[in-house]
Amino acid sequence: MAEHRSMQRAALLDAARSLLSEGGTEALTFPALAERTGLARSSVYEYFRSRGAVVEELCEVDFPVWAAEVEAAMATAGGAEARIEAYVRKQLELVADRRHRAVVAISASELDAGAREKIRAAHGGLVAMIVDALADLGHTEPRLAAMLLQGVVDAAVRRVELGAAEHPDAITEAAVSMALGGVRG
Repeated sequence: MAEHRSMQRAALLDAARSLLSEGGTEALTFPALAERTGLARSSVYEYFRSRGAVVEELCEVDFPVWAAEVEAAMATAGGAEARIEAYVRKQLELVADRRHRAVVAISASELDAGAREKIRAAHGGLVAMIVDALADLGHTEPRLAAMLLQGVVDAAVRRVELGAAEHPDAITEAAVSMALGGVRG
């Protein structure tokens, strides 16, 4: 029974990822989750008390995967600038991955305080990864610089997500150039 419940929960999370990827948080509704998974709407409520709870769980499951991939990309890079470049490039590369598109949709959405707090904590973990590289470059305020750098990445992610006029590669190159030019400043 427990295994069955865990499979249903995983199916609900996967359906939530798809809905978020396709239509953002507005698309993430309990009727839509029920329809996607073939469960009764009342069954969805047995697993999650609210939309915010679905998002919180997705954050707990998906943000660490995103962060681990960014961390792995940084670990294989050479010096501080190469680590910063890997940090920017990997996040923009992950936007194309369906699993991570849900993370992007979640980050852009209006959510309850509990979900927002989880997202803030996850973003904090991401930003913390780059602080050392910025300190190695001699930044006097590496934490502030890291937060501003993540702002550049977030803006680039949004442009890619919106299907902006520029090709995603051009957006990535501009973000890398701004990150590296800015961190030298």
